[in-house]
Amino acid sequence: MKKNLRALPKLRDSLSFLYVEHARVERGDNALLSYDEKGVTHIPIAALGVLLLGPGTSITHEGVKVATENGCSIVWSGEQGVRTYAQGMGETRSAVRLLRQAALHADTAGHIAVVLRMYEKRFGETVPAGTTIEQIRGREGVRVRTAYQHASRDFGVEWSGRNYDRSSWGAADPVNRALSCAAACLYGVCHCAVVSAGYSPALGFVHTGKLLSFVYDVADLYRVDLIVPVAFEVAALQSRGDVLNVEREVRIRCRESFRQGRLLDRVVRDIDELMQPNEADLERAREHLDGTDDPPGWLWDGEGQEVEGGVNHGPTDP
Repeated sequence: MKKNLRALPKLRDSLSFLYVEHARVERGDNALLSYDEKGVTHIPIAALGVLLLGPGTSITHEGVKVATENGCSIVWSGEQGVRTYAQGMGETRSAVRLLRQAALHADTAGHIAVVLRMYEKRFGETVPAGTTIEQIRGREGVRVRTAYQHASRDFGVEWSGRNYDRSSWGAADPVNRALSCAAACLYGVCHCAVVSAGYSPALGFVHTGKLLSFVYDVADLYRVDLIVPVAFEVAALQSRGDVLNVEREVRIRCRESFRQGRLLDRVVRDIDELMQPNEADLERAREHLDGTDDPPGWLWDGEGQEVEGGVNHGPTDP
């Protein structure tokens, strides 16, 4: 039977991610094998969305090839929080979604329409008419800060703000390390979904100037619900001596959080929905342009600089 190259792979049927460290990963037939001091572990690469390779891990050329052939993204994860993403072609060969994304990104009204839809999906309500982009970003900042404060209270973890130094990973407090680790897991899964569906990770709408800007856009839809509670819960367990390795516990709990939150079942569907603004959305965007003095170009000025009311996210900064 001739393969339908336009068919969207069923990412929702996949496992989210698997973390491997201090091992050698090789191809075995059409699968991956991980060799370490404990023996050999078979990796179900055909059913995996993201493979995270931690410190002390090497992978062969054939290993990377089989991961690519099965639409699995690879993330090299370092102890100091430095992560480099790699991607294959994804499982779809259609450029329809990429062309739609590029058209919306380049069109001012379309771009703002997508931005409004993204924020409304986070807020769970319609953005009031006349609200400027700066005001919307301010509301998002309040929403995230409130989530941190509530999690701090609910889990009994002291919270003094998002603060860590990538060059000194161990100096950060447990909750900041947990948030960074959880964000990396979320970015990996969202990156896999973006590529698998045929979108570009670089063409962001809220974030800009990074090769993973669109990944950060998508991840922000789920951050508060899925990873903030995990990070604070693990930090609370660590403070009581119930958890010794914060990062490992975060990865385990993120997998469960993604499963319970049905992340893989939602993410591609949500992206497709966001990338199809209707005429009413476009009209609202045009009204926004007509009714505000804010220059819309700053949303995607391409300079990669911080803007008032917003944050320019880096690879490990949630």
